[in-house]
Amino acid sequence: MIPVNDALPSGLYIVATPIGNLSDLSGRAADVLRRADVIAVEDSRVTATLLRHIGAKVPMVRYDDHVGDQVRPQLLARMANEVVALVSDAGTPLISDPGYKLVREARERGMMVTTIPGPCAAVAALTLAGLPTNRFLFEGFLPSKAKARDDVIAELSTIRATLVFYESGPRLVAALEALAAGLGNREAAVAREISKRFEECQTGSLTSLAAHYAAHPAKGEIVLVVAPPDAESLRPAGADLDAMLRAALVDHPLAKAVRLVARESGIDKAELTSLAEAIRQQL
Repeated sequence: MIPVNDALPSGLYIVATPIGNLSDLSGRAADVLRRADVIAVEDSRVTATLLRHIGAKVPMVRYDDHVGDQVRPQLLARMANEVVALVSDAGTPLISDPGYKLVREARERGMMVTTIPGPCAAVAALTLAGLPTNRFLFEGFLPSKAKARDDVIAELSTIRATLVFYESGPRLVAALEALAAGLGNREAAVAREISKRFEECQTGSLTSLAAHYAAHPAKGEIVLVVAPPDAESLRPAGADLDAMLRAALVDHPLAKAVRLVARESGIDKAELTSLAEAIRQQL
């Protein structure tokens, strides 16, 4: 960390802000925000509350999907000689927001870019959910229209990872029901109002959670975490597995064919080897 009495180098500072309790703001993040020349924000009213909390008065510039293309050149120009901080309304910038374009162009111009890590709702929800965390996929918000939402869920159905979504209260029940229909009735968790006074994390199957929130509508910021599929649910049918092995054996020796099909199907290589040997005798 740069000492308080030293000037901050000019460039772009990506600053994570609290997702709930304002005390979650790190000392380093507060120091950078106080000494920034300008802060790029989603909503100046939200960031103004944070700045009051740390006793800072810093000019703010709106930066979001709607004005990003117009504002970005101004921010990039200022980075040459000034400290530009980038924040979102809550959590870590660039997670489900347009900040990556500013970072990309700053790097292309040779600007200094650094990150001040801190809260992230997706990661915080993973720690609360009690579901596997060794591999996870962050999907952000599902589409609002049913057909588009179902198409995305179908794409995710075979991914061997815990899935993380952002969701709103009014859409939560429909999302849970669609996920149950498209993924099967997997275990899941709904984390709400993380780090705030009324924080909660409800766990259960997708259908039980849908029933719970149909009876008790949810409010506030919501993260939905869904368990990965079990191996049996992804196991190809016998005919499909036979076809996969036959196709692999046409172009590869038996050992490599088995490795390829095992990676794709998740089935134990010993089982596949026996099947492949039988198929090879028929070829």
